[in-house]
Amino acid sequence: MAILPDLRFRLRAIFRREALERELDEELRFHLEQEAEKYARTGLSQDEAMRQARLAFGGLEAIKEDARDARGIGWLDTVLRDLRYAVRGIRVAPGFAAAVVLTLGLGIGANAAMFGIIDRLMFRPAPYLHDPARVHRVYLASTWRGKDNVERGYQYTRYLDLARWTTSFSQLAAVAGRTLAVGTGEDAREMNVGAVSATFFGFFDARPALGRFFTEDEDRVPLGTQVAVLSHAFWQARYGGRPDVLGASIQIGPAVYTIIGVAPKGFIGVEDEAPPVAFVPITAYAGVFRSQDPSSYYTTYNWGWLDILTRRNPGVSLATATADLTAAYQRSWEAERALGANMAPLAVARPHAIAAPVQPLRGPLAGQDGQVIAWIGGVALIVLVIACANVANLLLGRALRRRREIAVRLALGVSRGRLLAQLLTESLLLAVLGGVAGLLLAEWGGRVLRAVFLPPGASAGVIGDRRTLVFAAVAALVTGTLAGLAPLLHAGRDDLATTLKSGVREGTYHRSRLRNLLLVFQATLSVVLLVGAGLFVRSLHNVRGMRLGYDVEPLLHVTGNPRGTVLTEEERAALSRRLAEEARTIPGVENAALALTLPFWDTWSQGLYVQGIDSVQRLGQFTLQAGSPEFFRTAGTRILRGRGITSDDRAGAPLVVVVSDAMARVLWPSRDAIGQCLRMNADTMPCITVVGIAENMRQSSLREDAQLHYYLPIEQFHPADASLYVRTRGDAAPYAETVRRRLQALMPGTSYLTVTPLSEIIGAQQRSWRMGATMFVAFGVLALVLAALGLYSVIAYDVTQRRHELGVRAALGARRGDLTRLVVKQGLVFVAAGIGLGGVIALVSGPWVAGLLFDESPYDPVVFGAVAAVLLIVALAATAIPAARAARVDPNIALRFE
Repeated sequence: MAILPDLRFRLRAIFRREALERELDEELRFHLEQEAEKYARTGLSQDEAMRQARLAFGGLEAIKEDARDARGIGWLDTVLRDLRYAVRGIRVAPGFAAAVVLTLGLGIGANAAMFGIIDRLMFRPAPYLHDPARVHRVYLASTWRGKDNVERGYQYTRYLDLARWTTSFSQLAAVAGRTLAVGTGEDAREMNVGAVSATFFGFFDARPALGRFFTEDEDRVPLGTQVAVLSHAFWQARYGGRPDVLGASIQIGPAVYTIIGVAPKGFIGVEDEAPPVAFVPITAYAGVFRSQDPSSYYTTYNWGWLDILTRRNPGVSLATATADLTAAYQRSWEAERALGANMAPLAVARPHAIAAPVQPLRGPLAGQDGQVIAWIGGVALIVLVIACANVANLLLGRALRRRREIAVRLALGVSRGRLLAQLLTESLLLAVLGGVAGLLLAEWGGRVLRAVFLPPGASAGVIGDRRTLVFAAVAALVTGTLAGLAPLLHAGRDDLATTLKSGVREGTYHRSRLRNLLLVFQATLSVVLLVGAGLFVRSLHNVRGMRLGYDVEPLLHVTGNPRGTVLTEEERAALSRRLAEEARTIPGVENAALALTLPFWDTWSQGLYVQGIDSVQRLGQFTLQAGSPEFFRTAGTRILRGRGITSDDRAGAPLVVVVSDAMARVLWPSRDAIGQCLRMNADTMPCITVVGIAENMRQSSLREDAQLHYYLPIEQFHPADASLYVRTRGDAAPYAETVRRRLQALMPGTSYLTVTPLSEIIGAQQRSWRMGATMFVAFGVLALVLAALGLYSVIAYDVTQRRHELGVRAALGARRGDLTRLVVKQGLVFVAAGIGLGGVIALVSGPWVAGLLFDESPYDPVVFGAVAAVLLIVALAATAIPAARAARVDPNIALRFE
């Protein structure tokens, strides 16, 4: 084990350098004195003997260097010397260092914050998840109308089929996140609850912080045991972390559960929304929810509501596992058809399964949010590149000012390699400081980003997150290295003799060409970001200004949760009417109406039959709404022709319907729809007469919605299933809690009301455009500021270097305006070049970004023109100070400058 003594020696050389230096000095002094004594014995004087001994030894410093090299840590001495030199340089020019650190801090901070969010949403495994590479979220797809239709939200029966008919997986679990009222009385609040199968906990290397998880015996059909495992955060917040919580009861939704355990700290399952406050057996939840027919959820395929997780067996490839899932799904498809479901044959539907990553934003249903987040991550990288170019410009300017100093050092014997290493050390030190500043900015300013991208309660702090810290460190080192390349290339290219003989003026302006190229590069990237920002802002304006067929801001949606309170249909209908009447008496409320469905949350459809049309269903998806007579006035939906629902349209009266304009045109393209007959469920059912045409409305999509919608009087359809629309004066959100408290007093037993502003529901549909507009604008402005600073630094530097030339021009009769235009023109030329190149790149990128926009062309000339104007204005502002300085050059001083 000879390596151990050598390792101890090297460690001692690193950590006890001063002691080793003293020992080396003492040893050399001892040998020198011994050699001097030998010369003294020959009769030489003491001084002469010492002189001869020194001559015999040679240079003591050279001996010391050889001894240090033998320790194998000579590189460390070199690095420490370079660091000390770099620190002295920072002290000498604190303003320059601050500019570099702040610039890098902004770029690295923006990227660290975005990396933490993207990593959290798309790449980071769920806490405690064991061997995440083999864990998948299952998606099932089939062909419908020539398109591949991917679903998420499956029946428990489907889960049982896949568990029974697959062999490639060691584990399968059913998972459903539900927003339920937790607690009782005034303490009851709607929170996210995880309904999971008992096999779910086997996917994680997690032990309960208290008690235990539930078992498979407690998760059996039809009605599992009503037990609950609390999240660690909820246990701390609601129960203060008390250990006596085990055995206590908690009401979740309509059922009361017994607390049997507490999950470990940070355990959130695989939810992509708010972290669950509790986990309950999925069969217990389903059995209570389907209390009227508790066997239906596991014997039929009518209720799609859960996700499926799988873990591949070791050695099973993803392709094999996917084929296994597809075969099982096809057997399940046939089983559903055998129960009488109206489904296409296998050859037509071609059902197949997809084993995707657990993170939904990496799955086939990632949608526009995932694309926008990926684009914003790319935008953040562009900001970092702009910051890197800016710093490279600053470092290059500093290197140009130090040309003669560098030439003198080379003339004194410093090798070019040694000099380049020292310059690189300076840039890396500044990059490390910029990385630290960036982390602080990301921790402080990243709260805004986390609020935009992450669900409430999700943690994605920067400080303390190892993955983000590693990313920031790598970004700092790469940025420092790239930014340092410009001065390195310059230092390695200069001719030594020419530089020593030249004055300060000679060749300097010519050699700043690289700075000019970097400046054009920054302007180019800024144009790309600002064009993207303008396009997303216009898209957000379009989507917010779009008429949905109903008002949004003044509406509240009120729905009741019975929580185990049993009422007859008549009692439920009467309760809905009382709630509507009471709501109209609340100050600030203009109107209230009963309704059956809510846009973007739930839809209701029935089979329709129209004389002369073989299949109405082939013409599109027709959705219905049922409302009280006040519905159209409350919702703000306009009646275009005919009439709406009135108080005469009650049970027992002639059946009537109001259809949307789009539905009228599809079903009766050449006739007036009013007075036409519509039948529901069967062509033998009574005729429902069309009495009015309403404006089109968006029910399920802001983009592709056929708007085939019809309205029925709720008293003639399903009065017992009514929810409540409340219209307020102005924005409805401030009224939500007042309305809830007032109406909650009418609710019987433990039943519970939820009041949701419609703006929240619609806002969720606008999220991708809001994210794109917010983040593109933020990063675009940041890029613009960095580009402006880069332009200012280049122009200011050139004015300083051209003082002699400017003085000569002034002496020859140039006016101040001429000198000002000369400098401003230089800046405008750089920016104009960047506008041209950036515009070309933005135009070429148009087809890629077009799918993310809403009613907005990626080639919008207004956006391109506005971006060009902003860049030019910024260029004028950035060159104003250097131009003013150039105009004030005194010819006498400038001519005597050298």
